Amino acid sequence: MSYTDHKYHAAKQVNCMVITISDTRTVETDTSGQLMVALLERNGHRVLRKTIVPDEPDAIQTQLREGIVSDDIQAILCNGGTGISVRDRSYEAIEQILDKRLDGFGELFRMLSYQEIGSAAMMSRAVAGITKDTIIFSTPGSKNAVRLAMEQLILPELGHLAWELTKHLA
Repeated sequence: MSYTDHKYHAAKQVNCMVITISDTRTVETDTSGQLMVALLERNGHRVLRKTIVPDEPDAIQTQLREGIVSDDIQAILCNGGTGISVRDRSYEAIEQILDKRLDGFGELFRMLSYQEIGSAAMMSRAVAGITKDTIIFSTPGSKNAVRLAMEQLILPELGHLAWELTKHLA
């Protein structure tokens, strides 16, 4: 089946969960999480859950597992905690539960980021993968990084990924 055929079959609506990983953000100040929700909904997807968790591996994994076992959630989009500071631990928490990594996501994200911010892009630990039948994306927490990841990488392929994971059920 060609790439065009795959795009034709892509899910038009994907049920999502958005997790902001931050020790400081609140519902009012979570502009990156709000942007993720707005972009998903503007593109026809549904956000069934949105939460903010501290950058604590156990808290992150608890939220991820709740989304993964839910029959309603097809994709989990995380933002925050992907840098290299002592408190940035979302990469380790997320990477540990992935069954399959989508290495191209992080590679492409850093390449696109490099075009905007230069060599500092190498410090991003954006990651994506699959656990069971759930797609997981993890982006940096800045609005610019979220916009870049969403518009150039996630939204163009989200429906395609969801279809790939569920086509055996049809």
